[in-house]
Amino acid sequence: MSIRLKIVLVVLPILIVAVVLAGMSSQIAATRAVTRIATEFLDFKASELEKYAESQWNLLVENGVSDRPDMAAAAQAGVESFARAIARSSTELIIAARPDGSLAMRTAAVEATPEETEQLRALFEAGGRGFLPLELGGVQRVASGFPFGPFGWYALVSEERSAFYGDVEAITRGTVIILAASILAATALVLLFVRYMTRPLSTMVVAMRRIIDSGDLSERVQVEFPDEIGKLSHTFNLMLDELQKAYDQIKKYAFDAVLAQKKEEKVRHIFQKFVPQELIDRFFQNPEAMLVGENRELAILFSDIRSFTTISESMRPDDLVNSLNRYFSSMVDIIMRRNGVIDKYIGDAIMAFFGAPVRHDDDAVSSVLAALEMTESLDEFNAKQRAAGKPEFKIGIGINYGIVTVGNIGCDKKMDYTVIGDMVNLASRIEGLTKPYKQPLIFSEFLYEKVKGAFPCRLLDTVAVKGKTKGVRIYTARRSVSPKEAAAWANHEEAMATFYARRFREAAILFRTVADDLGQDDYASVSMAERCDRYAKDPPPADWNGVEVLHEK
Repeated sequence: MSIRLKIVLVVLPILIVAVVLAGMSSQIAATRAVTRIATEFLDFKASELEKYAESQWNLLVENGVSDRPDMAAAAQAGVESFARAIARSSTELIIAARPDGSLAMRTAAVEATPEETEQLRALFEAGGRGFLPLELGGVQRVASGFPFGPFGWYALVSEERSAFYGDVEAITRGTVIILAASILAATALVLLFVRYMTRPLSTMVVAMRRIIDSGDLSERVQVEFPDEIGKLSHTFNLMLDELQKAYDQIKKYAFDAVLAQKKEEKVRHIFQKFVPQELIDRFFQNPEAMLVGENRELAILFSDIRSFTTISESMRPDDLVNSLNRYFSSMVDIIMRRNGVIDKYIGDAIMAFFGAPVRHDDDAVSSVLAALEMTESLDEFNAKQRAAGKPEFKIGIGINYGIVTVGNIGCDKKMDYTVIGDMVNLASRIEGLTKPYKQPLIFSEFLYEKVKGAFPCRLLDTVAVKGKTKGVRIYTARRSVSPKEAAAWANHEEAMATFYARRFREAAILFRTVADDLGQDDYASVSMAERCDRYAKDPPPADWNGVEVLHEK
């Protein structure tokens, strides 16, 4: 936006606001004056009408004929006659409304629409006095009203709005015309003034642009006026002198900066194949901090290809490598898309974690989503394997959640950004349980506490893995289940609770009901039913706590 336009946008609104306020104040003052006159005029006639109506009623009362309908009608006719007499112009209208809004008296021919009748009924109920707007017979009016109880009337002395406010509206139209003309004149004057005032600036901008395009720092800006703009031009010339002196040094710094950037990009490109991009960013921001480890709560995932030795023996080495590369590419993409970090490849196994170096609120959920997507992606991978006549892969995924030590671990000659700790070992052990429990995904109770409610989860067992005596509950999950499966999983939870309560025969019946619903190939329910039969015949010791001690990997 040019400086000319900015000045116009600043000055012009001020002028417009001043003119608008002046016009509005005139229109408001005129409106108030006319309203005061109209109020006094209508209130006076309403007061006279009310006095006359009271005098007519008082005559009826004094003569003892107030209860005679014919005499009351005569009195009302007298009031109507008086109303006609005080209505001096053809636009004046005096009416009286009944409780239902119908007209009991009028000084001129007029018919009320249903909406107007409803308005009159509301005025009757309100019974207010004073100045008010009114529409009658499709004509906008102003009126002064009062209730008159003896006749059951609500009387209104009214005049067409235009009779009072016609001149005000003419003033308003004139004000609008004057405002428009003033705005046009003010705009033209402001443009001329701004153009004159900014001409030296335009001249200086042209000279600056010429210097920029040519790169000739020896050219100078002409100083036209001894004012602030002239001082600006002189200062710019002094700046050019300093720029000329610093030009060679700037070129050297720029060249050095480009070399440094190229080196950084090369380092990033090389190392991002081995460590997360977020870790590289943190290293460049604060290299010293990357040598310090920290304890952090995160999710650890292990994934392993089952019976890989058998698969490798049935394939040529080049086919095996190609298949592994396609498999790893698909799995790694999924993990990284879910903000996971690939820690390392352990033969055909993948170790990853979620929550470092950058922590996310949904790291636990993301780890389960990654595992579910890995199993789904494996179906697509196996379809291509079958089409190529190659063996299919089966995987097991184990996930744990807890506090581990994370950081650069190693020595000055070789370091890895990795995680260590008991929770990492437990994650590896849990992955080993996927084979005996015949589940593609198993995770610990610590992760379950973080993701329950986000997925349908199923309790499988309470186990003490190799090297541990304390049991941990293990679960599996799916992205979604059918209503039948959901009911069966709920029954499985009830069966597990019955099992832990040592009611083994009852639990065996519940587990077999689950197996009937899900099929006899549902290993979780079938194996638990067999265990219940075994414990029913040979109960565990009294201090048994439901933990199954395993000795697998």
